[in-house]
Amino acid sequence: MELKIALILSAVLQLIAFVIAISLIPKTRFNVAWISISIGFLLMGLRRVFEVVYYVKAATDDSISVLNSWIAIVISMAMLVSSIYIRKIFEVLSRIHQLRKENEAKLLSAIISTEEKERKYFAKEIHDGLGPVLSSAKMTLTAIKRDSLSDYDSEKLDQVESLVDNAIVGMREISNRLTPHVLERYGLKKAIEAFIRNTISSESIEVNLSTNIDKNRFEYNVEVILYRICCELVNNSLKYAQANRINIMLTEFNNKLDFKYDDNGIGFCLEKVENKGMGLTNIKSRVTSLNGSVILESSPLKGFYAHINLPK
Repeated sequence: MELKIALILSAVLQLIAFVIAISLIPKTRFNVAWISISIGFLLMGLRRVFEVVYYVKAATDDSISVLNSWIAIVISMAMLVSSIYIRKIFEVLSRIHQLRKENEAKLLSAIISTEEKERKYFAKEIHDGLGPVLSSAKMTLTAIKRDSLSDYDSEKLDQVESLVDNAIVGMREISNRLTPHVLERYGLKKAIEAFIRNTISSESIEVNLSTNIDKNRFEYNVEVILYRICCELVNNSLKYAQANRINIMLTEFNNKLDFKYDDNGIGFCLEKVENKGMGLTNIKSRVTSLNGSVILESSPLKGFYAHINLPK
């Protein structure tokens, strides 16, 4: 009796599955794989019906058994066809996903290129526009004869000269931050060394830079992105990490650039910081735009580690 109930329940469930599957065919745009699956569900339901009939009759009717076997063969064929087409569907989806990633990378690259062009434009305008004006002001102030000036006026003139000097220095710093001239002229190694030298005092923190790239040059996007990432990480270590040692390793091998960075600071919960910013999301976006890979690791009291790999 239990077997009879189980067979009937199985047949009902198979037919319900067929009804659900057949109702979804229009939504799948009559995909061959889904039609084959629907046929498979129908035949499995019919097979269960024949098994119920066979069990109820308790007969040795070979025709039912043979029909059952043929239905099993057709089910297997339907499932094979559906499997083949489902595989093709997944291949298409995989290709779509790959194309989406490539388009996202191209879009990010275009955004970063546009951003760098704007930086260059503003840096040039500041350097070529404001620079000569400040230099002329400096020359004019220097040309003033101090003999005819009172002590008060002479003191004020010194103050004005000092302000102009500070403005010239500030203008150069802003221009260099917008577009690092050392990077353009001498390459990535010299630019990172110059940044470390100008930003960090050796008494406050130890910075170890190891590289084999020497004077080798790479695509501008690769150089400028790695340079800005390095600057971002160093600034983060100085502002937040309370570190006394930074290690930077930049190596070239197998047509790739490998960048490793770590500090011995207080560390942080990476997930919380990524949600709040600190430039880590921007770093990942920049690396993605170059089809590179990035690994960021940190936890409280265990410092920070970054590993970036970029194609040259």
